[in-house]
Amino acid sequence: MIVRKDIDLSAPLNRKQKKMLTDASEKPIIYDEDAPELSTKQLKEFKRISDINRSERRKQTVTIRISSKALKKARSLGKGYTSVLSRILENALNDNDLIKRYL
Repeated sequence: MIVRKDIDLSAPLNRKQKKMLTDASEKPIIYDEDAPELSTKQLKEFKRISDINRSERRKQTVTIRISSKALKKARSLGKGYTSVLSRILENALNDNDLIKRYL
């Protein structure tokens, strides 16, 4: 049986919520045909794939020169604007027509 509860992560946990989490952590894991226990080999494969994905997502620090107008507009997006710039750049670099237009 699955029990779902919503917890506001921005607020401190109350006594009832703490007890609920403690009780859940003490329950045994029950494996079945839909969710079998994984072998050591399977767990190692998950870790290997996770490590590959993590390295592909790792961001690199670079220095670029952009116009003050572009920087001002980017900063106006607020906190996280560098992540937005990264996604814009990645999408633009995947668009061959757009690249040819600016070469």
